[in-house]
Amino acid sequence: MQNENIIKGQGAQRNVINRFDRYTFEPEDEDFESLKTSFTEVFPKTIVNQVKSEDLPMEYSMNPYQGCEHGCSYCFARPTHEYLGYSAGIDFERKIMVKKNAPELLEKFFQKRNYKPEPILLSGNTDCYQPAERKFEITRKILQVCLDYRHPVNILTKNALVLRDLDLLIPMAEQNLVSVSLSIPTINEDLRRKMEPRTSSAKNKLKAIEILSENKIPVNVMVAPIIPGLNSDEPLIILKAIADAGAQSFGYTLVRLNDTVEPVFVNWIENAFPDRAQKVLNLIRSMRGGKLGDKRYFNRQKGEGNIAEMIHNTFKIGRKKFFDGREFPKLSTKNFTGTKDQQLKFFD
Repeated sequence: MQNENIIKGQGAQRNVINRFDRYTFEPEDEDFESLKTSFTEVFPKTIVNQVKSEDLPMEYSMNPYQGCEHGCSYCFARPTHEYLGYSAGIDFERKIMVKKNAPELLEKFFQKRNYKPEPILLSGNTDCYQPAERKFEITRKILQVCLDYRHPVNILTKNALVLRDLDLLIPMAEQNLVSVSLSIPTINEDLRRKMEPRTSSAKNKLKAIEILSENKIPVNVMVAPIIPGLNSDEPLIILKAIADAGAQSFGYTLVRLNDTVEPVFVNWIENAFPDRAQKVLNLIRSMRGGKLGDKRYFNRQKGEGNIAEMIHNTFKIGRKKFFDGREFPKLSTKNFTGTKDQQLKFFD
């Protein structure tokens, strides 16, 4: 049963207190449901971030947007909005920072004299193909720069909008410069609408895998996050579906609710699934040493306890059954030019 008062199409049901604010004021009669999404242009000095986390495989990431319209209550990026003076709750979904100068900053980064190319993760924090991308096309322009310089990029997204840019992805794939990771935590459409309300449907994501694979663009799927009591019964179903669609590999994570993600998620699940909210929260605690979050390197990825172990074993079975012999290619850096390849200008 779902609470009838829940704000549909949204993960956060309210703003939560910013950890860095000494004083907080929020009107009691604030009509969050009628709030419109606002877009603010910001002017960062750099767009490429060096990833220093010990348990993450990428060297660099970049994010053309800050904040995300997709509305996933469990999103680990929510607390980053607090550094801008906003809330990790509704503000994260409704106040989007837009980095229009990202393509120019990326080009300057590539032109650094001592730069040694490494694949860059596009969407290390917030989704590069969130709905705002239809209007601003910053991700498309970034891909054009990567194609011009023959620089490898890994794309991570929840949105089938990635298919819009096939005209760039196909020539990039021909030079082993691009891969796409689609996030598919569930193929239960009723659950998907609640878990990630403004992402592409599960059906459209699976179709995107088919189209990308048909065009020889390597596809990985992130089955993430696994939330016990919500989607933890789906891994084998999902793995079969994505394997049949043509995915070459997959990854997965267990849900963790650090900092202000916790109150956002707790409020969401109490409204979206009031009949099983406490059960789900207790199952998460069983994987996180009695807490809902975990910041310890490596431990935060694996979790602990019987529930976590059962999930890991299920994915092991699925890997052997559906992905045996499949291998995800490593992107190439050997064609990087260091200067713009004028022969590729006809793609502009």
